[in-house]
Amino acid sequence: MAEKAMNKAGAPETNGVPRHIAIILDGNGRWAKKRGLPRTAGHAVGSETFRKIATYCKDIGVEYLTVYAFSTENWNRPGDEVSAIMKLLGKYLHEAIDTMERDHIRMKVLGDVEGLPPQLQALVAKTDEISRRYEGFQANICLNYGGRDEIVRAARRYAADYAAGKADTLTEADFGNYLYSAGIPDPDLLIRPGGEQRISNFLLWQCAYAEFYFTDVLWPDFTPEELDKAIAEFNRRDRRYGKVKNP
Repeated sequence: MAEKAMNKAGAPETNGVPRHIAIILDGNGRWAKKRGLPRTAGHAVGSETFRKIATYCKDIGVEYLTVYAFSTENWNRPGDEVSAIMKLLGKYLHEAIDTMERDHIRMKVLGDVEGLPPQLQALVAKTDEISRRYEGFQANICLNYGGRDEIVRAARRYAADYAAGKADTLTEADFGNYLYSAGIPDPDLLIRPGGEQRISNFLLWQCAYAEFYFTDVLWPDFTPEELDKAIAEFNRRDRRYGKVKNP
């Protein structure tokens, strides 16, 4: 069998990479349990996987990567696990700030930032400040995020603007400007590792026409090669956006 053509970044040649990829980071706890480790160990390895996948996305020409790191429902997990996740997020954001400055990478946090611990809020503000200086690849991290919550908040913001005379007739495009993701194109491809086949309140508005890709691979084991498989499957899909395919 002939080998696949490879591009300069090492990814298999396809019809093209998606402009925006979204990933639900699922399977950290199960990965750790299979190895007799605490769930927090899975989250630590998962954060390193995110770093590798984000770098790979940038290298192969993906413009936006959005990951579901901590949902509004995740506060219901055991306190020690939530505390460990918050510490990991703080560590990652500290390191990310140095990387952003060095490599001119943009990062945006989507979610209710005010509900995060003060030290994380300060780090988020710093990443926002750095991101405004650069153009190019952008990583979006959904923290304290829920899709339904995002839509409700957007509706309230629009209602307030309408009452104040700052908004008029509402269109889908107008509504998008009230979301956390304002200014970011909708995802083309949504990936969920970990074996579950649902989107768990993630980007409900934005994923209306995204292609979904599910895999049993747990997130800590998700590699660039696994991402290549998802992109190859994406390129086999026929995206018609409700239209009839031309004969």
